Amino acid sequence: MSAKRFTYVDLFAGIGGFHAALGALGGKCVYASEIDDAASQVYKLNWGFEPHGDITKDANDQVMNVPPHDVLVAGFPCQPFSKSGAQKGMDETRGTLYWNILKIVQARAPSLVLLENVRNLAGPRHKHEWETIIGTLRSSGYRVSEYPWVLSPHRLPPARGGRPQARERVFIVAVKTSSPEKTVEQCLTPGREVDGWDTTSWDLERHLPLEKYVKSPSLRLSEQQELWLDAWGDLVMQMGRRTKGSPLPGFPLWGDAWKKLDSSAFSPATPAWKRNFLIKNSEFYSENEELIKAWAAKWDFYNTDRFPRSRRKFEWQAGDLKTLRSTIIHMRPSGIRVKRADYTPALVAITQTSFVYKKGRYLSVREAARLQGLPDWFSFGTQSDRLSYKQLGNGVSVGAIWYVLKHSQKVFESELKNASPVLYRALKGAPVSPDAPLLAMGETDRSK
Repeated sequence: MSAKRFTYVDLFAGIGGFHAALGALGGKCVYASEIDDAASQVYKLNWGFEPHGDITKDANDQVMNVPPHDVLVAGFPCQPFSKSGAQKGMDETRGTLYWNILKIVQARAPSLVLLENVRNLAGPRHKHEWETIIGTLRSSGYRVSEYPWVLSPHRLPPARGGRPQARERVFIVAVKTSSPEKTVEQCLTPGREVDGWDTTSWDLERHLPLEKYVKSPSLRLSEQQELWLDAWGDLVMQMGRRTKGSPLPGFPLWGDAWKKLDSSAFSPATPAWKRNFLIKNSEFYSENEELIKAWAAKWDFYNTDRFPRSRRKFEWQAGDLKTLRSTIIHMRPSGIRVKRADYTPALVAITQTSFVYKKGRYLSVREAARLQGLPDWFSFGTQSDRLSYKQLGNGVSVGAIWYVLKHSQKVFESELKNASPVLYRALKGAPVSPDAPLLAMGETDRSK
């Protein structure tokens, strides 16, 4: 007879990043919710479990259809707290989905609750929301840190399931206890590497790894995109010949601000950040006026048909590199951003996939899935790449989830032993990385 397994529910499940970690730990999913039909189909395809739809219909004041369980996990919608959104917090309808989570916690009293959200949730604009979440969990009988646990997969070494992706997220871990008022020290300090890992040691080609042969035409640049990068690459090389260190300054360059300023450039209403931005760009232009004029004429830089306003903005974050060859590039709505090809910016749910200059293409869906810690057996079926990129951008890092769970076992050791011995044993006995057990899941029936 098989050993008893801990059970879990996976709320706002997406394509199953939490499921990957908890399944590899030996847990059994007894309920999942995901309102997006396409994501639900990918979840079912890989995990053999079909999520329910709208959680508000299964967990409210009148209904509780979520079964008993040991662990509740939820990467609840981040738009109310994200810098890219309106940041209305719990004043926005989606923000109130936390209350549905709380209904389940109070009705089912799981031994462990793990919530994940964007870094901004623990920022000053959402102090009220943060205090509300922590306070309601404590009043429901849970020990939880008042400090945010912040982790990014690029701060984890490869041996711990780290991945070369800068993706800072806030984790709230709450454990059922008879002493919820007992304090918890700050255990995951924001911005700190784990085990002394040097984040500059990442190398996409080796650590991700990048695929050797990808022929999909859709991953290549358009002729106009090639023009933009050829032009900016030319400026990088020309400036690199004149400097010993970084060829370009670290602040965003904006071609439309390359002019000499006079006293009428600013009004009393001009914000300080914009004034500083315009002054720095003006100084850069004045110091390199002859070179910039010749470069702009060569590339017809101010022809809007060739260079839209957003492509006349350029941000160099690649240090002392002298060419674009060893960089990754983001074609952002606000401009072009360039950094070293060590670790990528965070995957997002919109079309800002990283372009690897050396490979001459964007990251493939498989490579983006690897960035989230998903194994190569993970399938997206026959859906479009556009949907797959979106789902991955909305997902969670398997390695980060794994590390937080393992870390929780140490921080809440006595509480977990009492609340759920089977969960405690699973966490304590698990390896430091999810990679091997997750890979092994590909050899078994994952629906069991």
